[in-house]
Amino acid sequence: MKLSQFKFKLPDDRIAQHPVQYRDESRLMVLHRKTGEIEHRIFKDILEYFDEHDVFIFNDTKVFPARLYGNKEKTGARIEVFLLRELNEEFRLWDVLVDPARKIRIGNKLYFGEDDSMVAEVIDNTTSRGRTLRFLYDGPHDEFKRALYALGETPLPHSMINRPVEPEDAERFQSIFARNEGAVTAPTANLHFSRELMKRMEIKGIDFAFITLHAGLGNFREIDVEDLTKHKTDSEQMEVNAEAVKIVNRAKDRNSQVCVVGTTAMRAIESTTSTDGHLKEYSGWTNKFIFPPYDFTVATSMVSNFHMPLSTLLMIVAAFGGYEQVMNAYDVALKEGYRFGTYGDAMLITDK
Repeated sequence: MKLSQFKFKLPDDRIAQHPVQYRDESRLMVLHRKTGEIEHRIFKDILEYFDEHDVFIFNDTKVFPARLYGNKEKTGARIEVFLLRELNEEFRLWDVLVDPARKIRIGNKLYFGEDDSMVAEVIDNTTSRGRTLRFLYDGPHDEFKRALYALGETPLPHSMINRPVEPEDAERFQSIFARNEGAVTAPTANLHFSRELMKRMEIKGIDFAFITLHAGLGNFREIDVEDLTKHKTDSEQMEVNAEAVKIVNRAKDRNSQVCVVGTTAMRAIESTTSTDGHLKEYSGWTNKFIFPPYDFTVATSMVSNFHMPLSTLLMIVAAFGGYEQVMNAYDVALKEGYRFGTYGDAMLITDK
C-alpha cells in the first residue's frame, strides 16, 4: 500500500486536548469486522462484547516525564531536551533529542532547574536532532533519577502541545496499571480502562494478560516514503513473560476471544508468535511495522484510539479491521463528532 492512501483531513478542533472526566466514559465506536456494521456506544459498554474466559492483552509500560527545558551555557538560549532512554547508568549517559538542534554541538553544556542544579554535557551527535548527554551528578543513581524526573514534565504529543501541561496530565497520561517504566508516550487505548471497569471485567470472568513495550517517539515520526515496504520503524524494547504466554495460549486453545488493547501491544505480540498461532516468551527489541494487508495470528479483536492521518498507528488498525472498513469508520467518526488523538475516543474492532 501507499502512504497517500492513509491521508484524510482532520481539523485541529477534532484533536482532543483534554481527557473526558471519567476514563471509561469516552465514546466507543464498535466496528464489526465481518459485516462492516458500526455501532456508537460508551466505552464502559465494551463489557457487553466479551464473555467469561475471554482475554484482554494490555501494555503495562509506564511513561516517565521525558520533556525538559534547559539553557545553553553562555548564551542562555532555551533548549528543549526530550529524554529517549538511558544508555549507561554508571556514567549518567542518555540518548536525547534537542530542539533547536542547530544550536547544540559537542562540548556544549546545558543547565536545568531554577538554580541550574542539573548540568549536562553534549558528548556525541547521533542524528540531526539526536545527541548523547552526560549528566554531571555525583550522587547515587536513584537520587539522580529522582532529581532528573523532578525537572521533567509529562511528554504530551505535539498535537496537544499548544496548551500547557497541567497537573492532571501526570495521572491521565498514564494507564491505571502502568508499572514498568520506560515509555516516552502513553499507549493510548489503555487510558480508557478505569478501576471500576476492570473490576466488572474480573467479576464477569475475563482474564488479563500484561506485556511490556516501551512506546517511543517512532510512533509519531513522519513517514517519508510513499512505498510503505521501504519504511523502517524505530526499535522499541519489549517483554512478553511466561504468565502472559500461558493466559493467552490457554484462551487460544479453547477458542475464546483475545482482545489486544492498542497498537503497541499488537506490535509486541505479533513480534513473538509461533507458526501455529501461539504466543512465545520474548525479551528484547522489535521494529515490527504492520500495514495492510497483514495476517494476524493471535488477536480476534482490538481496541484502539482514533489516530492521526498518515500515521503508522492508523496503518496497524487498518490492517486489522480491513483498510476500506477502517477508513470508512474514520469518515463516520469525523461526521459523528468523535475526538481523535491521545485523549480522544476509542474504537473496538470485533468479529462478534
